[in-house]
Amino acid sequence: MPEQAPEDAYDWRRMHPVTPALRGWKVLAAVVAAIGFQLSDDVGSLVERFGPGRAWLVLLGLLALVALVGFAYSALAWRVTRYAVTDEAVHLRQGLLFRQQRQARLDRLQAVDVVQPLLARLFGLAQLNLEVAGGTGSAVQLAFLREADAEGLRAQILALAAGLRPGAPSPATAEDAVPGGPAGEGAPSSADAVAPGLPADAALAGQPARAGAAGGTRPAVPAFEAAPEQVVYELPMPRLVRSIVRSTAPWVFLAAVVGALVAVVVTREVGPLFLVGPGALGVGGYVWGRLNGAATFRAATSPDGIRLRHGLTEKRTQTVPPGRVQAVRLTQGPLWRGPDWWRVEMNVAGYGPEASNASVLHPVATRQEAAVALWLVLPDVGTDDPLGALDAACRGTVDDGGFTPAPRRARWLDPLGWRRHGVLVTRTALLMRSGRWWRTVVVVPHERTQSLAVTQGPVQRRLALATFVAHSTPGPVSPQVAHLDAAVAGALLGEQSERARHARAVAGPELWMRAAEAPHAPASIGSAAGAPGAGAPPAGPEVDTSPTAAGTGTTSPSAPGDAP
Repeated sequence: MPEQAPEDAYDWRRMHPVTPALRGWKVLAAVVAAIGFQLSDDVGSLVERFGPGRAWLVLLGLLALVALVGFAYSALAWRVTRYAVTDEAVHLRQGLLFRQQRQARLDRLQAVDVVQPLLARLFGLAQLNLEVAGGTGSAVQLAFLREADAEGLRAQILALAAGLRPGAPSPATAEDAVPGGPAGEGAPSSADAVAPGLPADAALAGQPARAGAAGGTRPAVPAFEAAPEQVVYELPMPRLVRSIVRSTAPWVFLAAVVGALVAVVVTREVGPLFLVGPGALGVGGYVWGRLNGAATFRAATSPDGIRLRHGLTEKRTQTVPPGRVQAVRLTQGPLWRGPDWWRVEMNVAGYGPEASNASVLHPVATRQEAAVALWLVLPDVGTDDPLGALDAACRGTVDDGGFTPAPRRARWLDPLGWRRHGVLVTRTALLMRSGRWWRTVVVVPHERTQSLAVTQGPVQRRLALATFVAHSTPGPVSPQVAHLDAAVAGALLGEQSERARHARAVAGPELWMRAAEAPHAPASIGSAAGAPGAGAPPAGPEVDTSPTAAGTGTTSPSAPGDAP
């Protein structure tokens, strides 16, 4: 194995000089809030002791001292915070009192986000978040950089993670230099090849070597241009507003207000009105969160992955490399049934359940847009009629579309929604549907299955029913289907384990830009919403999707939490 380069050979760089100011005000605000909370009862005594004029001078002096300490600490922390990018990882050094060095391996990279909070946007700065396949808090954050530098660094990191290396020829150069093209004799190896879909202007532009700390030279920092993108769909602002009005939270709050007014009239007491205030704050936060997070939403495809742009006050640009999405969920509330809108969410290792806005693939999608969003994650749904399978998953009941449904005796546990419970196994994915009023469709690619389980409650055991669970990485999607026949769930447990193992064995390489061009969307899906690409991708191996054996328990086709 080649020896790892010493840390002194890394090209360590600092954040933008304005970073201490952007971080210092947070320290000031936190201290002011804490002091204000503690001294709110002592302001009167302070005025009595020093007098009105001098009391305010004392308070302003304390605030000035806190601001000075906060900004000084932020400046010192900025001086010791540095980052470096190598072919294998992104390194981050930080910590003034307690030193810390973090490393984000590029082969574990799950997503790269460029985030611009409102204050940072005023200065033209951005924060770069690197999400890796790790536990909570495993993300590496580079804050703050110039927006252009953040965009360029994102392109560099994605290119390195995809397999491009400094000095790699562009596709046109590689094809012209070798007789017969890439397939001819003497063609460049996979270690030097570039993605067939990557244009020549995305090649590397070297820079002069820099002097190292020991007097030598450091490798030049390659400049990567952002890969081109093609917009697939956008969310119109009027639809977003109508979707918020049609959500259940505002109507529940309105019903609570009416109930409070009725209680005031009946009891002749104003006490019930005090319960409206917290509810108004909660609903206001919900409405603002949906509006602020989903405004200007746009999805595009590029050689380096799926690109999502959204945000009103906080602008976020996400790039999810191919194959990083672990599961997809489509949900529809009762008030969205008329216009047939769906919310599409995804599990990406590294985001976690708290990153609600970052896990959205489409906030308010039509049926066709939901199909295209699913295609972005899973180009081959694994059926000859992908739109028919999706329609059966969204609106079907019992055995529509070839789904294996819950038996009739499941009505004792779910009298209203038992007809919607069902599972469909295709060549490439597992589809699960449930919900009568709040419809849910979950899609899990076979190769992204983390582990499997079959669970039974006491009533389920009495009725010979079971719940089939496909564990995924932390996120908004929890794949499971309840109240299946116990024998069917047990057989599905063993068969899905074998499918997951086989799918992982034949999955494409992680360095996607060194491999062949990714398949395009099936014409039946891509043409439905004007998505790019035509022609169905090659189908995977045929598998027997009918349960043939009984069994219960838990199996793990891959190490739990081992996100590719």
